[in-house]
Formats: sequence, C-alpha cells, structure tokens
Amino acid sequence: MKTIKLFAILMAGAISFTACKKDKPIEDNSIFEQQDQMARPAINTVFNAPADKQTFNETPPSAQAAAFGAKFKARLMALNPGYTTNALGLDASTFTGILSTDVLNVSLNGKTTFFDGTNVLTGRALNDDVIDAELTLIFGGPNGTSNPGLTSDHVDHNDKAFLTSFPYLATPH
Repeated sequence: MKTIKLFAILMAGAISFTACKKDKPIEDNSIFEQQDQMARPAINTVFNAPADKQTFNETPPSAQAAAFGAKFKARLMALNPGYTTNALGLDASTFTGILSTDVLNVSLNGKTTFFDGTNVLTGRALNDDVIDAELTLIFGGPNGTSNPGLTSDHVDHNDKAFLTSFPYLATPH
C-alpha cells in the first residue's frame, strides 16, 4: 500500500509539473503555476462552484477533502436527493471524501481500471468509460441500476481506436 501511495504521489507530481503554465522564460529562478488537476475527470467541473474551481486546482490533494468535502457532499445531495449509498456501498460522506481528493490510485499487482464493477479506482485504462462510472456511482444507487437515464452519457468508446503500442493514444485527426 505504501508503494501505491508513493507511486501515486510521484505520478501526481509529474502530472502537476506537466500541467504548469510558465509565467516567464525558463531559467534558474523560473516560476510555474499549476493550472489543473485531472485524476478524476469532471469531478471539479460538477462538484465545485465556479468560484472554487481554481482554488481546488491549486490545493494539494492532501488538503482537498478537508477543504472541499462538505461542499462536495452538499452538491451530491443537491444532484441526487435520494442518495443513500452507491454501488461501492459508500455513504455520501465517504464517497465525497474520496471524490474530493483528486488523485489517481494505481494498482501495482491487479487490473488497472477506473471502475468495472469489481475493480474500483485501481488506475485508469484508456478504454475506461470514466464518465459513465462516475454517473453510475452518483445516480445508480446501491445496485448501480437506479435512475438509468442518468447513469450514462451514451458515449461508449473513443472516436478512433487506441494504438496497441506506445504512446497508445489514438492518432490525431
């Protein structure tokens, strides 16, 4: 578990570095500004008010749950007033505590997936339907089957096939 956390921290650092906007030319006294966190797509968009989005992006993941957990819970309950638990068995406080900590967990010895019904938040594969997984966990109720009109964006695959070798991303249009 410590290895997973260390790996996640290193990945978050690498992602944070690559998601920086330089304020002046690169030199020894360079200044960089973090622009976005995207471990869990759409979470900041859906759960934060416009005034909180940039603050969320600038807040270290270790401080996000304390700073945003209550706001995320209030938003979850506004989106789904009937929420009790989700397909993972998580109540609103536990679920929004997880959501408000924007990190990408990584399994070093299991399947890498965002959510496949069995494996949960063990990474993220390119073909994972992250938005459908998030919608199911927000609106699908304890069995993942409640509110079927709200549990899918109906975008079931990428518009182009992913490559089978590095860099794996689909070729650009």
